[in-house]
Amino acid sequence: MISIKKINQDYAGADQPNATDFQKLVEQGYQSVINLRSVGENGFLENEADLVAEVGLEYRHLSLNSEIAEDRGIEAILAEVQKLPKPIVFHCGAGARGSALALIALGIQEGLSHDEIVQKAEELGISLEQPHLKLFLSHNFLTTSA
Repeated sequence: MISIKKINQDYAGADQPNATDFQKLVEQGYQSVINLRSVGENGFLENEADLVAEVGLEYRHLSLNSEIAEDRGIEAILAEVQKLPKPIVFHCGAGARGSALALIALGIQEGLSHDEIVQKAEELGISLEQPHLKLFLSHNFLTTSA
């Protein structure tokens, strides 16, 4: 059973859905799925694109290394976000990457400040040490308030 962390009305992060969870996402109103997992990760669904298509969701597989963050990977995902119908579920294995990318997308969409992103992360239980969120914050904000 998928565990979803709703970031706002447009974005959510989640762990790896199972084959029956995609229909549940449709029932909950989601329109798109972004899979951040790399092929070969433990539990990766080889037929995920087919399962998602069967229930009518938009799908993108944009793998993002769980431990090594790179600006270009984040930027590529954010470019795809602009093309997809919302709400979007970002998923990975355990939900950390998915939730971090959903929060980054929200931050960009709403023009949130560093402190607002940090506050939202803390409210939602998203680790500020998550590599992609940490990179995004360090590369996009020159100063923070103390």
